[in-house]
Amino acid sequence: MLEVQHLNTFRGPAHVLRDLALRVGDAETVCLVGRNGAGKTTTIDSIMGLLPVKSGTVTFNGRDISKLPAHERALGGIGYAPEDAGIFPDLTVAEMVAIARALTLGPSILLLDEPFEGLAPVVVSRFIEAAQRIKAMGVSLLIAESNLMTASRVADRLYAIDRGEIIFEGPPARAFENLEVMRTIRG
Repeated sequence: MLEVQHLNTFRGPAHVLRDLALRVGDAETVCLVGRNGAGKTTTIDSIMGLLPVKSGTVTFNGRDISKLPAHERALGGIGYAPEDAGIFPDLTVAEMVAIARALTLGPSILLLDEPFEGLAPVVVSRFIEAAQRIKAMGVSLLIAESNLMTASRVADRLYAIDRGEIIFEGPPARAFENLEVMRTIRG
């Protein structure tokens, strides 16, 4: 469904994403896990078309969308809920506006940037249940997340990112077995 290959993105003079590659399959939940500053938000923004990519491709449903503006990507089926929208503190109906907005166009994939940040554990559990219901509707999810434990509760598969490079790809259980990944993510 979504495939990113050899993505290189800059924020000003800083080369943030370095030859990044990832994929998300149909009705799959994938988490991109890393510390703050590792490149998670830059990855989401690059996929969504909010940041220009220097090189590489973003392919969605077999079509290269690398040059499309963000609004055309949204109309084409990519939903997006940005980081720190401040809408999930209690997960009330009124506070799920960004997810609802992202779902109004009937996306095939939903990009969520740090949706669990700052939430109480009980709210995280409720949000994970909501993510599972979205997936059951046939919508794929790509979730940027700092907390490996939280990511492992929702992800079918995850990628670990550090300094703009993917350092791990696989099932969550394997990430916990990988000492390099654990050291990098935990600092």
